[in-house]
Amino acid sequence: MELRQLQYFVKVARKQHVTQAAEELHVAQSAVSRQIHQLEEELGVQLFVQKGRNLQLTSVGKLFLGRVEGILTDLERAVNEIHEYLDPECGEIRIGFPHSLGIYLLPTVVAHFRKNYPNVKFRLRQGTFNSLIRDVYKGEIDLAFISPFPDKHEHVTGELLLNEELYAIVPQGHVLAEYQTIRLEQLKDDSFVMFSEEYSLRTIVLDACQQAGFSPQIGFEGEETDTIRGLVAAGMGVSLLPEMALMEISELQPVKVRVTEPQVTRSIGLVHRKGEKLPLVAEVFRQFLLDFFGH
Repeated sequence: MELRQLQYFVKVARKQHVTQAAEELHVAQSAVSRQIHQLEEELGVQLFVQKGRNLQLTSVGKLFLGRVEGILTDLERAVNEIHEYLDPECGEIRIGFPHSLGIYLLPTVVAHFRKNYPNVKFRLRQGTFNSLIRDVYKGEIDLAFISPFPDKHEHVTGELLLNEELYAIVPQGHVLAEYQTIRLEQLKDDSFVMFSEEYSLRTIVLDACQQAGFSPQIGFEGEETDTIRGLVAAGMGVSLLPEMALMEISELQPVKVRVTEPQVTRSIGLVHRKGEKLPLVAEVFRQFLLDFFGH
């Protein structure tokens, strides 16, 4: 069994198409097909079945894929660790983040870090709370910015970096647009533009509304802070967004108002896999972040 066979197998499994896999691998389609066939012969099982124009994994193929992805991830990390050992300032940091932190926080800390470590590369992955935890646990990323920060978790550990305030946002011309501060209950009769269910910010907003004594009327849902902000600015409702998500100025801009009762915040932390030593360059970045946020 060759490494190339495993790499081709994973690529075909992800693309579900030999031609597309071959194009990304920059090899002939016949070469990919031959390697997959040889792998199946060596294992004595069928890894794929044809379904229309696509290939789908068999049940044993799905089992094999999980193991192979783990092997390739470990191999990649081993190669990176060797490179970092030779020169830890030229390694690669694999880091995940939620969309709301990709607008301001992530670019800011990366820019500051690269002033001292200009040759370090970053591989970035955006995701939701659950997907980022999973990617850290599976070893697909080294570190992840996460919100809310989990105080205790079976598979990951880390540090709380900061707590960020959430502001109410309302359209221009809204009856509360001229206020400096409001109580959240003052929005109980408004339609809310809310995050989709898989996003942690939705839970934070729902919990805050319940604390204020009402359940919000949800008129629209979105998956990114830019979408939420734009819909509110267009007069489609009101919402709550983190302060960092409101720093970018756009043509359609809602009005932000501080909420004092209750004050709404979210915790932001940095997590890595529990019980496992970080690659050298990732540990350097982790220490930089702790210093950056005053820990």
